[in-house]
This record gives sequence, C-alpha cells and structure tokens, in this order.
Amino acid sequence: MTANLTLVPTPIGNLGDMSPRAVEVLREVDVVLAEDTRTTGNLLRHFGIDTPLQSYHIHNEHKLTAGLVSRMQSGQRFALCSDAGTPAISDPGFLLVRAAIEAGLEVSCLPGPTAFVAALAASGLPCDRFVYEGFLPHKKGRKTRIEAMLSRSETTVLYESPHRVVKLLEAMQAEGAGDRLLCLGREISKLHEEFSRGSVVEMLDMLTEKPPRGEYVVVVAGV
Repeated sequence: MTANLTLVPTPIGNLGDMSPRAVEVLREVDVVLAEDTRTTGNLLRHFGIDTPLQSYHIHNEHKLTAGLVSRMQSGQRFALCSDAGTPAISDPGFLLVRAAIEAGLEVSCLPGPTAFVAALAASGLPCDRFVYEGFLPHKKGRKTRIEAMLSRSETTVLYESPHRVVKLLEAMQAEGAGDRLLCLGREISKLHEEFSRGSVVEMLDMLTEKPPRGEYVVVVAGV
C-alpha cells in the first residue's frame, strides 16, 4: 500500500462484508479518518486494529482538509472511512480527495460495500444505464428533481429516510406516475434485508399496512 490517501469502504450491515484488504490497509496507515469515531472505533476493535482515529465529517471537513493534505505531503498515510459504505458516496470525502489530487498526492479507493449498487442489481430493473440521485433535497428543488427523475429513460437510484419515503411515493403519484415500477430496498446485508417490488401505488399500499423502518434505497424505472 503506497497511496497517501485510501478510501476504505466499510460494511453497511454484515461485518462479513469487510474485506481482508480493507483490514490490512486500516492496520498499515498512520491515521484513520472517521465520519464518526465511535462507529469506526467499534469496527476497528472488532478486527483488532489499534490505528489512531481522527474525526472527519461534514461539519469539519472544510476546516481540516488543508492541514490533512499538508500532513500527507510530509509522509503520513491516511485511510478515510464513512459510517457505512463507500466514502464520498453521499458521505464526506470529495473535498479531501480533490485537494489531495490537486496537491499531486496519490489517492486510492478499495472496492467494497455500497448500498445503492446492491439495491440496483437486485431490483430487477434495467441497470445498464442509471442515474444516482443520492438524497433528494427536503424542500427547495425537491419537486424539480422528482419531475426530472420521472421524465428520464434511465433507471434512477436514490436514498430516502423512513420518514420521507411515503411522501416521495405520494409526490410521484401526484405527478401521474402511480403505475411506475420501482424497488424499495431496506436493511441491505442485514438480518432483515428486504426488497419490495411493484408500482408506486402498490408500494404505497404496502407501506400503509407496514409502516416504513430503516433507511431505504429507492430504485425507479425509467419512462
């Protein structure tokens, strides 16, 4: 391992998804940057890793990035972990990756768990071409993004909280897309993993009978 900065995906549920290579990198680097040091600390302890931890998250990344790049230039090697999944994918990381590259440093990313990829592959919807939306805005711009999603020919993948998934489906129905096919994935890789497939109307009926729990990956068919 020679990269100055290595992005290390971590399990989105099942600890068995942690790769031996990821464990090796976390042992070898000088510092592990963690979105939440408590969460990543538990992971490190589980695998017997004692590498020092430093907090790096959405609230401090602007302040810390330049200093971290300077430390990389002095020879320190860092790993970056989000709470679950692949760093920089709807999680902190982009700013640090960009700054490190601009400074001429080597950046690497290990392959590993990403919730939206698992949901897309298991959805039964076309996945040769797709658009990843991440999290939709809660207010400003939300309606515009939903309209754009419903107008495109590619499959769309996005994340939604249990508190907002019903509102998302209701908004899709209000736009005349009640018969649009989709897949709702939740608890991916965990004990109660579940994929529900059907139309917007069918999924709304299901969520009325079975209130949503856990974060959802929503995969929506194109036109």
